[in-house]
Amino acid sequence: MKWLTLGGTVFLSRAVAAEALRRGHEVTCACRGVSGEVPEGATLLPWDRADEPPAELAADYDVVVDVSRRPSHVRRAVAAVPDAHWVFVSTVNVYSDESEPGGPGTLPLHEPITEDVDLATDPEAYGPMKVACEDAVREGAASAAIVRPGLIVGPGDLTGRFSYWPARLAEGGEVLAPGDPKDPVQVIDVRDLAAWIVTLGEQRTTGDFDGVGRPTPIGHLLRACAPEAELTWVDQEFLAEQGVEPWMGPDSVPLWLPRPEYDGMMQHFVEPGLEAGLALRPIAETARDTLEWLRAHPGEGTTGMGRERERELLAAWHARA
Repeated sequence: MKWLTLGGTVFLSRAVAAEALRRGHEVTCACRGVSGEVPEGATLLPWDRADEPPAELAADYDVVVDVSRRPSHVRRAVAAVPDAHWVFVSTVNVYSDESEPGGPGTLPLHEPITEDVDLATDPEAYGPMKVACEDAVREGAASAAIVRPGLIVGPGDLTGRFSYWPARLAEGGEVLAPGDPKDPVQVIDVRDLAAWIVTLGEQRTTGDFDGVGRPTPIGHLLRACAPEAELTWVDQEFLAEQGVEPWMGPDSVPLWLPRPEYDGMMQHFVEPGLEAGLALRPIAETARDTLEWLRAHPGEGTTGMGRERERELLAAWHARA
């Protein structure tokens, strides 16, 4: 099949292009080519998506994969390649209710924002812009699958939201673990998501899906990363009192989300994806490979609080207890 990946140099889009190549497809990556290199064997088609599409984009592609968040970029691309089967990578942030578990057809969506918005000034526009992108694909493509990933993790993840844990646990010592060990978390390995996206393209699958892993108690996830870790569970009220940030950032405990207002963020429906061909590897494998990647790329893929801040919080927690 003739495969067009819009992107192809970073994380998920690169993993998709590499997987399509591995399966024997003819892969073109349309992008600026400044964020990295396309996988070996792929053809680079230079395109700044703020510009009009190059003439070569009108080739007879069978499948298009797009990860863009800008509605104008998606509209322009769909108009240029309308006859292909599209797999559009959206996000669970399209859902307006983050407190309830669910998925396509059970959770309300944000109202779409059809104009391009600078997320540096309005980060809340991300989900609504993705809704507009989904609409553009459904309206303009011959057929389409919409994939809404949750937290994508694994080798190459620069956000540090998951990679903090394999790195921290490998250091040993007493580890601050956030919230309750039964709190659900939900991650998906980038390689599993990429393989499934290629399957959806090959089979010309249509419909909306959440691209997520199985909801897992955070205690189980951390034990899968390091079975012998010395974990000290610190409740969310204490973390909030101490000014600890959730999710990601320099003074955060990654993966932690306040409950119950974010209960739905980590409990999206995985069953429809599994029925449509999604296959998931064990968390322990993802953790092992992520740690190997971090060690090979020092300084990349890290976030979260430093060790001194962690020790201060643990001392304060023990004193309070």
